[in-house]
Amino acid sequence: MTSKTGPLAGIRIVDMTAVVMGPYAMQIMADYGADVIKIEGPDGDIMRYAHMNGDRGMGPVHLAMNRGKRLVNFDLKKEEAREVLRKIIASADAFVHALRPQAIERLGFGYEDVRKINPNIVYVGGYGFAADGPYGDQPAYDDMIQSICGISGIASHMVGEPRYFPTIVADKVCGLNIAQALLAALLHKQRTGEGQKVEVPMFETMVSFLMVEHLCDRTFGPDKSPGYSRVLSQVRRPHKTMNGYIGVLPYNDKHWRQFFAVVGHPEMANDPRFATYHARSANYNELYGKLREFLIQNTTEHWLEKLREAQIPAAPVLNLEQLFDDEHLNAVGLFQHVDHPVMGDILAVRPPVSFSETPARMGKPAGVLGADTTAVLEDFGYSSAEIEKLKQSGAVIQG
Repeated sequence: MTSKTGPLAGIRIVDMTAVVMGPYAMQIMADYGADVIKIEGPDGDIMRYAHMNGDRGMGPVHLAMNRGKRLVNFDLKKEEAREVLRKIIASADAFVHALRPQAIERLGFGYEDVRKINPNIVYVGGYGFAADGPYGDQPAYDDMIQSICGISGIASHMVGEPRYFPTIVADKVCGLNIAQALLAALLHKQRTGEGQKVEVPMFETMVSFLMVEHLCDRTFGPDKSPGYSRVLSQVRRPHKTMNGYIGVLPYNDKHWRQFFAVVGHPEMANDPRFATYHARSANYNELYGKLREFLIQNTTEHWLEKLREAQIPAAPVLNLEQLFDDEHLNAVGLFQHVDHPVMGDILAVRPPVSFSETPARMGKPAGVLGADTTAVLEDFGYSSAEIEKLKQSGAVIQG
């Protein structure tokens, strides 16, 4: 029988992250069944206030990254709030934050502080830069990391000047790394009982991400050039058809022979510039230029039919609006309507990962600031009188 709880059921995580990187990582943990207790300060996570309904603290990016968490509001400048947090930490399997190293130390929740409370805890810090490097205490946001890690700079090869990716790529890639590092440390703890400190620095993570392909020829010596030529080619882009655009990627020798036949130029398969993978890698600009010449001659629908018949990877170019009508996404139910207790009917994206025995789940929608403060305090044994005293002091806030 399939379990009704996720694979992380029984794991408790104290989440002291904000903006995108940490909340994205912690929502994955919540989707997988962990009890994630998110600590917000009196002003709340800044992403509450971005875009539509931001004036109500219920902006769409907040809703997209904080479901399934218990949201509490503590003023950690007050000792009473810090004492409550210590009690929660004592029961947790993991503590995750995204403050700069000196900032978390000043607050009293550095690794050594937290380990005194819970010796076997997994402690994860999501930083801009490794703490022991010269940039260690610099602030970092997605645009800054995109700039310094090289991703914005390599866009110059295609558009003539540096550009940011039109998505929050550094925060989300680093969030995924936080999630996987946390899972690895939790597995080690399960096997040995040993906690540890885990550091996920954005700069190093994004350079590592970029250099998978772009270290390239520099691998073999300092006099060689970095940069994977196919990816950096100015003509590597969706190709214009008679009525739109199409993405096509014949990848191996067989694909290319089939592609040249489909477009009516089978003789090109024998052209020494294009006959092998190594030859093509030296002639990408010419090759992609040929694709552009051929594909403009018919419609997107025509090429999709012909290319799919030949089992050549091809896809239409969809804009954001078209995604909501995509037959595949609708068939698998990626977009879900959710009844939010404050906002009413909202659209959300379910967890994309599926487990046969321990399904991921969409937990309750992200609530208002301090939505779960009272309930969490009650779970940790605070009486009504004690909770009221904490509220009156301003140490905690109930939404």
